[in-house]
Amino acid sequence: MKNTKTNWIIGAVALLVLPLILQSFGNAWVRIADLALLYVLLALGLNIVVGYAGLLDLGYVAFYAVGAYLFALMASPHLADNFAAFAAMFPNGLHTSLWLVIPVAALLAAFCGALLGAPTLKLRGDYLAIVTLGFGEIIRIFLNNLDHPVNLTNGPKGLGQIDSVKIFGLDLGKRLELFGFDINSVTLYYYLFLVLVVVSIVICYRLQDSRIGRAWMAIREDEIAAKAMGINTRNMKLLAFGMGASFGGVSGAMFGAFQGFVSPESFSLMESVMIVAMVVLGGIGHIPGVILGAVLLSALPEVLRYVAGPLQAMTDGRLDSAILRQLLIALAMIIIMLMRPRGLWPSPEHGKSLTQKT
Repeated sequence: MKNTKTNWIIGAVALLVLPLILQSFGNAWVRIADLALLYVLLALGLNIVVGYAGLLDLGYVAFYAVGAYLFALMASPHLADNFAAFAAMFPNGLHTSLWLVIPVAALLAAFCGALLGAPTLKLRGDYLAIVTLGFGEIIRIFLNNLDHPVNLTNGPKGLGQIDSVKIFGLDLGKRLELFGFDINSVTLYYYLFLVLVVVSIVICYRLQDSRIGRAWMAIREDEIAAKAMGINTRNMKLLAFGMGASFGGVSGAMFGAFQGFVSPESFSLMESVMIVAMVVLGGIGHIPGVILGAVLLSALPEVLRYVAGPLQAMTDGRLDSAILRQLLIALAMIIIMLMRPRGLWPSPEHGKSLTQKT
């Protein structure tokens, strides 16, 4: 028991000190840690849909986009610049508080998740994957084209001039000096994202052990048997889509605030595939494994930049470094799946053998 507590304390201190150490090597490393935390939030949300309920969702990035664009519209001058009626009501623009943005982003994304879930209730497997993939692409295309005749999303040009997050008067977009030590903006965002991730982990563990979580797992293992036991599979599936999407909405809102700019190209199909890969490579349905998968797959492309450069130089520049990086990522994923087919850190309960020990 004492060892467990000690490990938790050491882990907590390491997470708190990490950005301060990375900051000394440059803000780029802290940004990688910030984006890794956002991907952890996304992977935890998708794990509810894929890991708990067993519903393959390839359009999860759509909810990420919904959250990002919601915050962009609520915290930028775009609406006031393009709509006279809105400018008359809010002449200084709508500068929304964080405490309002997070629940609104979660609710809107959950609503979109239920909209996606409703027509797909009778689909499963490959058919469900194809429909959700189409939904993700439809959202991206909508965002790309909603600039005419009414300019709502500014189309492919994207939305800029997004406010930074302010908490109790502290502007996370500005450097903070504390006890003579400079804390950069990216480091302040790291602590905000870390708090959101910790809250999300607690929610996921509570869901996993609840009656709802058990119902999701029953549907994942055998939907017909779950229905025979009296589980309302329709409502449970809709709830899984809604709950998973809400995590994506919150993560998207934080992404918009962190970047200060959003555009449709940030929410491509490749992003959805990467989030699914994080869940699968880490260990489907196992929260520590999902977190590990998200951290590794979000940091790996950035680390491989330093490998792809020298390899490109060895080929006299004939191979593009971006293509080399994708090749190395693909090779790493193939090796992991060959060596650990159930994921890097699989759930001890998932796929357990029926043979009894003698």
